[in-house]
Amino acid sequence: APMPDILERPQTSAERESDALYEIVYGEYRELEPMGALQVVLAFALGTRLDSFARSHKRGVAVTEMLFILDAARDLRRRPDVAFVSYDRWPQPTIPETEAWDVVPGLAVEIISPTNKSREMHTKVREYFAAGVRLVWVFYPDSGDVYTSHRACTILSRNETLDGGDVLPGFQVRIEELYEAATRPE
Repeated sequence: APMPDILERPQTSAERESDALYEIVYGEYRELEPMGALQVVLAFALGTRLDSFARSHKRGVAVTEMLFILDAARDLRRRPDVAFVSYDRWPQPTIPETEAWDVVPGLAVEIISPTNKSREMHTKVREYFAAGVRLVWVFYPDSGDVYTSHRACTILSRNETLDGGDVLPGFQVRIEELYEAATRPE
């Protein structure tokens, strides 16, 4: 059972009865559809590479499916598939034992599943930037979109390289390398 979070509002009975992942969007509880198998592997592959790089360079931590409090006043809590939180955004000495982390990540990653709707994804990208996220990567089945603002997007093909930019300087990974993690070697 998740640890209670004294900073959060009480859960409704429907929330307590479900072990499903959820987000809170302006006070409204929204259960998330499960990710597809391919998307889980892509998220894990990217998350482990980000985390290994960030920790080895003492820059922060990468997490998967962490619920972040993006705007406490408006009760907006989002759960990116992968996120990077730099140490300069991390106020406590350790990650709190709460259901949601009250910190805004520097990088948020969404990996598109068949159940995702494009309008909802555009809304999330805008919300991430409004909350202070500095870089958003959105993966579609054969490409990656790199947003440096809600208005600036670079579309990368699978043979191109993601770059951490000024959010995670020095981090690079070929998009194809992530897909190789989901392909059995011959």
